[in-house]
Parts: sequence; structure tokens; C-alpha cells
Amino acid sequence: MQYQMLPQINEKVSKICLGTMTWGQQNTENQAHAQMDMALSEGVNFWDTAEMYPSPPDKDKQGDTERFMGSWFNKNKQRDKVILASKMSPMSFLRDGQTRYNAEQISGAIDDNLQRLQTDYIDVYQLHWPERQANFFGQRGYDTEMANQSLEGLTPFLETISALNDEIKKGRIRAYGLSNDTSWGLMRYLWEADKNNLIAPITIQNPYSLLNRLYEVGLAEISHRENVGLLAYSPLGFGVLSGKYLNGKRPAGARLTEYDRFDRYVNEQAQWATVQYAKIAADAGLDMAQMALAFVNSRPFVISNIIGATNTEQLKANIDSINLTLSTEVLDAIEAVHNRQPNPSP
Repeated sequence: MQYQMLPQINEKVSKICLGTMTWGQQNTENQAHAQMDMALSEGVNFWDTAEMYPSPPDKDKQGDTERFMGSWFNKNKQRDKVILASKMSPMSFLRDGQTRYNAEQISGAIDDNLQRLQTDYIDVYQLHWPERQANFFGQRGYDTEMANQSLEGLTPFLETISALNDEIKKGRIRAYGLSNDTSWGLMRYLWEADKNNLIAPITIQNPYSLLNRLYEVGLAEISHRENVGLLAYSPLGFGVLSGKYLNGKRPAGARLTEYDRFDRYVNEQAQWATVQYAKIAADAGLDMAQMALAFVNSRPFVISNIIGATNTEQLKANIDSINLTLSTEVLDAIEAVHNRQPNPSP
């Protein structure tokens, strides 16, 4: 395994991060425990979850993913071996709709996170997506309706930052980060924190894959100049970049077979690009999924690559991508496809 230093908290985290959002929907508690056992044995010490999980969100199952992790911590007594990330989500069915990023709601959300996780601290606490409307979750551009939206009535950035800083002082979180945010949003958090001499976010968790490299436009420069690393999610485009959906296939039990809400990864442009990436992998004698993950692993702005799996065989293969270094020829071929069809799955 390879490791990188996480800013501020001075902890080495694995370049591969264990993603957990299928636990409670596609995975049972026992299966989740088996994945945690394997991840730790392979050197994956960075794990990511959220109060909203499992996904797709379900009010009746909400929090099960954290509960599965909590029961593992309680059973194995190895919380100290894991760098744990979780999130607060502005999902309408949480806290009776009280989902603002203000001091009261942040405190209440963390109370619940800690109880489910059976721990007394979270290493990196993230805001799952902005309160404001912005171009995330499949929206490429920033439209006029967004431009005219008033921020009045939303939680001020400074209030959110101050509340998170208070939680750091209490020791309930060690650092915080953003998720599904934009260049403007991240810079506002950094500016407000700097202006008020407060602790700033250290990570941002956004989608990044061969089918979605929008992070490179603006946010990558912020990562470089402001030392805010990317936690890359959906590095396989919900499994599309494994090749298992090629030629219209829909394997039983697969995520896109079970749920049609992620169809942005199988639009016409994405299908064309996926076929080209499959050819590159085949010509180079590479496993397609490992090639796609190795590309994400190689990006200098990526702190950790969040991989998910529904079984331990997939998990082991995905973790092993850390041992693959892509040749210049493969990287050039990937760039050629990207230049012809950039970012088909925002």
C-alpha cells in the first residue's frame, strides 16, 4: 500500500480509501465486516462513510452503514488503526428536515454519527453537499437560475466554519472537509477561515474518473496551491469502467442493474468513451478496472481514491490497483480519448 500525509492532522492515510455506501442496501452486516477485515489486512487504513448511507438513500435504512462500522469497531477493538471519515448530509428526511450547516444541527448530527459508529471521535468530518444550489450531481454547467439564486436564508460560511472549529476543540472531530462542492465554494471556506484565523478544510470529496475529470478545471489548482487534497469518489463510474456493462450487459445484482438513478454513466457519449478505454486496456493486457483506478491513483491532487465493492473478490482486485503503474503509452492513449470526448459523465 502507498500512503500520503493528511494535512493538519499529520496522519498517513492509504492512497486507497474503503468506500462503504453499499452496506445496508447491497451488502449485509456480515459482508461489510468481511470487507473491513480485508481492507485493514491489505493496509487500507482510511475508511469513508456518511450519515445518509446506504445509497441510494432510504429513510428506513438510513444510518445502517455507520451502524455496521460501529459494530465492527466494538467487536474488533481496532478503532485506533483506522482514519475514519464521515459526513453530515442536507437530506430532507434527516433530523425532521433540520439539515442546515449551523452550530445546532452540526452538533446534533455529530452526536448521532458518534453513537452509530460507537466511537468518540471522527478524523475527517465532511459536509456532504452544499446547502446552496450549484452544478453538482450530474450537472455540468452553472445556469442562470443558479446565478440568480440568493444566499439569503442559508447558513453563513463563517457560522459553519466556527461550528466545525468548535467541534475540533471539543475533540469530537480532528479535521473537516467538503464534498460535492465547487471552486467558488471551496475558496469561500478557505477565505473565511483565513480571514478569521480559523482552521480551514483539508479535503474535498468529489467525483473523479476517466468519465469525469471536471476536477481538473479549477479545483486541481486549488488542491495544489492551497493544500486541499481530493478524495476521489466514483472512480469506476458506478462500475461502468470495469467493463461489465459493455455491449448492453446488465449483470444480476450489479448497481446499474438494480438502480437506474445513475444513468449519467451510460449515456451515449459515456458508452463510446468506455468502449475506447476498454480497447486501451485490452491492447495493453490490463484489467480495465485496475487501469481506471491506477489512473486516479496517479493524479498528484488525489489524497485517496475511494473504492467500493459488493464482494471481497472485487475489493481485493480494486485494492491491488495500487501496484499498477501505467505506461506513457497507456496514459497518452487515455489522453487521446479524453480529448475527443471529455467528461461525458459529470
